[in-house]
Amino acid sequence: MEQVGFYFNAAACIGCKTCVIACKDKNDLEVGRNFRRVYDFEEGTFPKPRRWHLSIACNHCDSPSCVSHCPTKAMHKREEDGVVVVDHTLCVGCRYCTWACPYEAPQFDEASGMMTKCDTCLNLRAKGENPACVDACPMRALDFGPISELRKKYGNNADIAGLPDSSLTRPNLIVGTKTQRGY
Repeated sequence: MEQVGFYFNAAACIGCKTCVIACKDKNDLEVGRNFRRVYDFEEGTFPKPRRWHLSIACNHCDSPSCVSHCPTKAMHKREEDGVVVVDHTLCVGCRYCTWACPYEAPQFDEASGMMTKCDTCLNLRAKGENPACVDACPMRALDFGPISELRKKYGNNADIAGLPDSSLTRPNLIVGTKTQRGY
């Protein structure tokens, strides 16, 4: 298995939420259900205020608490790429996965009565394409691929204010906080 993951460059993100809209559009999500979310943070005071944005989806963790708390085993990691997915033949919509996930990744679908979440756009990836959020980002603040390659390229930081301690679930996420040129 070659684990996949996301890279997010907080220094490049302008908080436009295009990634959120692309995901909602691709997955036909109703108002209130978002597989990818952008949070805005502010700290400090004049003359040194600071503002940043955080784009987050499922991190397809090495130790996903959503999987360990699912009583029906509907929530599971795929062997081939480590993506955490929901088996809708087993899901009973109990929401234990949502309550367990520190990233709020699993989302309840009122219409089906089951849990849903980011699956890294499996159908797009099967055609050799990127997840919709990655290609939609006008600032190229998102990247996706084998986590080992992303870590070689961007480092191994998964900690930033606004996210839980990465040691909890060992997310397959890298957070960049420095401006990168060339996009």
